[in-house]
Formats: sequence, structure tokens, C-alpha cells
Amino acid sequence: MLLKLLCVVSISFFHITEAEDPYRFFNWNVTYGDIYPLGVRQTGILINGQFPGPDIHSVTNDNLIINVFNSLNESFLLSWNGIQERRNSFEDGVFGTTCPIPPGKNFTYILQVKDQIGSFYYFPSLSLHKAAGGFGGIRILSRPRIPVPFPDPDGDYTVLIGDWYKSNHTTLKAHLDRGKKLPIPDGVLINGRGPNGVSFNVEQGKTYRLRISNVGLEHSLNFRIQNHKLKLVEVEGTHTLQTSYSSLDVHVGQSYSVLVTADQPAQDYYIVASTRFTSKVITTTGLLRYSNSQGPVSGPPPGGPTIQIDWSLNQARSIRTNLTASGPRPNPQGSYHYGLINTTKTIILSSSAGQVNGKQRYAINSVSYVAPDTPLKLADYFNISGVFRVGSISDRPTGGGIYLDTSVLQADYRSFVEIVFQNDEVIVQSYHLDGYSFFVVGMDGGQWTPDNRKQYNLRDAVARCTTQVYPKSWTAIYVALDNVGMWNLRSEFWARQYLGQQFYLRVYTTSTSIRDEFPIPKNALLCGKANGRHTRPL
Repeated sequence: MLLKLLCVVSISFFHITEAEDPYRFFNWNVTYGDIYPLGVRQTGILINGQFPGPDIHSVTNDNLIINVFNSLNESFLLSWNGIQERRNSFEDGVFGTTCPIPPGKNFTYILQVKDQIGSFYYFPSLSLHKAAGGFGGIRILSRPRIPVPFPDPDGDYTVLIGDWYKSNHTTLKAHLDRGKKLPIPDGVLINGRGPNGVSFNVEQGKTYRLRISNVGLEHSLNFRIQNHKLKLVEVEGTHTLQTSYSSLDVHVGQSYSVLVTADQPAQDYYIVASTRFTSKVITTTGLLRYSNSQGPVSGPPPGGPTIQIDWSLNQARSIRTNLTASGPRPNPQGSYHYGLINTTKTIILSSSAGQVNGKQRYAINSVSYVAPDTPLKLADYFNISGVFRVGSISDRPTGGGIYLDTSVLQADYRSFVEIVFQNDEVIVQSYHLDGYSFFVVGMDGGQWTPDNRKQYNLRDAVARCTTQVYPKSWTAIYVALDNVGMWNLRSEFWARQYLGQQFYLRVYTTSTSIRDEFPIPKNALLCGKANGRHTRPL
């Protein structure tokens, strides 16, 4: 109670959030604990004793006050995949923006889900902590008077899927630190459980919302339910055209909402998640259990696509924005005509893999990111030299060999940018941009050229924060840079991110107005070269 009172007192002085919007308080204790997701004992990362962690339930514009106490023996951070942290990248929870929480200490995140709806998740961003748990679902409901383009479901479930290793996160980290690649995962989990370890209860004739997020380390997964259709209704904060699918490819880092109607004979049915684009298909199952079930599951689990690229590409192109539906505000999503805006800059990003000093590294435009001892955002705020330099990564592929640097690319506030992800490798890639939602305007095979703009979807492309790039292919996005800050653009293939396939986008303005960017939080942790500095007086 005292802790909550202290939070309330501190927030009352904290001018960055709006008094009329509700506050939701969370007190989380992060600990190690024994978990057995694949039948063997592992050291997991638990939040309030839970694996996965507790869901965050919120409504558009809510202020989320999340006090995180780190009871681990190592530093820890949480990041909020898809939460845009408007004007406030200090709270993003990646090492480029936020100092880690030391062992035995706490930090209170002060977030606002400003002008957002939809399905997202949080995860531990340091080291290989993500391989031990510490993740959970985030749902942002529409405000009561904002219309939603489907009836209220009879139930609402978080479904966290992902590949998984039996090895502890420390073992996986040591493997990467020795310059090696990670082996093939040992299994796939649904909500932290292995085969048939989780079930979802439904009543015949009723409709349920499933919020599916791929929180794994590497692999795209195909999700399906035996004899049931998945009606897609929302992707990472965008209401979509309501297309029904027999199965859905969910690439690592992505989130989808589907409606499932219990319209089959009353029994149990398999829920299946299986790896895509892998030589060995790894599969797990859960159960959809009718309340009046007359029997167990029957037959084998339904099969799904395995290595077919065109199948996945065609499905991705079919996912489009519902232009007449409201988003977080009453006006239709289609009222923002992104296709009529002239782009001010084109950025082309190409990944590569190779050896540096005899160790495996990954890069974007030949630069393999190395984290300094000071978060970039703090160095920027306090004008600390020697931490990073703007322009340390090119906005075009250089064609040279991989080298190490603290890569920061600058772009102007309020510019409208085209970013092309060029994938010359033979694996599916997945990229995420913190702080933003972008329009996925095109994707196809081969090398991108300006002529490919003729095939862009400039009307109803889906807006999201994580996109896939198929092997030997490209994906193009449009993004309005309306959120000042230091924002992480990374591979969601976590070993690649850890070994350098990321950089920071510095969205810059000379303005010092709080209308453009909030000042540093009063409770910000300080580390590295920022130690001994001062935030702001209470």
C-alpha cells in the first residue's frame, strides 16, 4: 500500500501524462524459478511467480504505472513490443534508451497507451532473458464510445506461441558469446506449455477472441485449430478486413487477433503451432475444449504449410486495413490517406551474416551494432560525447564487409519515410521498429528497384510494427516520423539482434517543447557516463 501511495505521489508531480486519463497500477516482482515446459527442469524468469507473466489489461489513453522489482542476480529490463511511448523513448525499456534495473533494485515505468488499441506483448530485452520467460500479453481495449467493427466476443484469450530451448538462457548466451550459432530449438510452446499442456474452454455457438503473439526467439509459426476457421480482425493495433483463414502464419515478434466460433460438434479439438520454413518441422498442440464435449480429440492434429513461401506471401498480401472501421479514435482508419503523401527520404536496409575477429556476427548495411556502456538516449539528453555518432550507419547498403560500431541513423521529425528491407539471405527475416506503426506497402521476391513502387498498395495496406521479409526478397514500408526520440530498429531473430543486427533511429528536432518530446523522467535510472548527472527536481 505504501509503495502504491509513493507511486501516486510521484505521478502527481509528473506532468507528462494527462490527469483526465485513468491510471492502472502494477507491482511486479521478477524472480528465477523452476519451470518444466518441455518436461525437463529449467531456470525460468517469473513475474509474480507466473510463467508466462501476467497480462496487462488497459484501455486507450490509460496511464500504466508498472513498478518492477528485480530479484534476479543480474540486471534486467522490460520492453513493450508495439507500445509507442509517444514523445517518451526514455521508457522504451531497451538498453539504447533505458538503464537496466540492478539486482535487488526497482524501477517504475510510467507509460501511456496514447491513441492505441490492439494486441501486443512485453518481454525482457537484455541478454538472452527472453529465452527464459519474463514475457506476457498486452491488450488495449477501445474506449466505450468508440465503435468496434465486431460484436463483443464471449471470451478473450491471450495466446503466446514461440520456439523454445531446453537449455537455460545463460547457456545459450555463453554459446553466442563464444561466436557460435544457436542450434535448432527443442520445441514450441503455447502459453508456456508443451504438447497438450494448455486448453481453452469454449461454449458451443459462442465466439471468442484469440490474441496470438509469437514471442519466440527465431522461427515463424503457423497457427491453426482443427475444423475451425480463424477470422482475422486486428493486427498490432489496426482493425483489418475480416478475412477467414484455415491457418495463419505468425512471424517472430508479430501479434494477431482472430475470432473463433465454436460451431462444430461438441468435443475437443487440436490447437496446433508448427514451425515454418525449417527442414525439420517442430510442432506442438493444445486443446480447444467444448464445455459440453462428448469426447476427446480425434484423428491426428491437422497439418499445415511447411516450407511454402508463396503461400505465406499471398496470405500476407491479403491482410488489409478495414478503412471504414474506427481505430483508437472515432474517425475511420481510412481517413489518413498515406498513399497521397510524398516521401521525403528512402532508406534501404540489407542484412548480412559473417565472421568478425573469428566470431559470428550479424549486421545491417554492414554495421554490426555494439552497445556502449551508456544508453544512447541518455547520452543524447545530457550531451555526453564519445558514446555514439550520428550517421554511423549508411541509409543504403555499402556492399562492404561487416564491421563493429554503435550504429545510429538520424531522420528528421515529421518527415515521411520509405524504408525498404532487402533480404539477400535464404531465411525469413522479421523486423520491428519501436515507437511506431508503419504501413506495409509492398513485398515481393528479388532485388528491390524504384520500379517496384508501381505495385505498392497505397490504399489499404495494414499498419503494424513488425514485418516479415521473405528469403531473397524485399519488403517496403511507409512511416510518418511523428514521434521524437531514439528508437530501436531490430531483427526479431533474437540471436541476430544480440549479435548486432539492429540500430537506433534518432528522430530529431531542434525544438525543446514538451509538445514534441517529454523531458527525462524524474525517476530515470542513470548509468555509464550518465552516472552522477541529475534528472529533474521533484
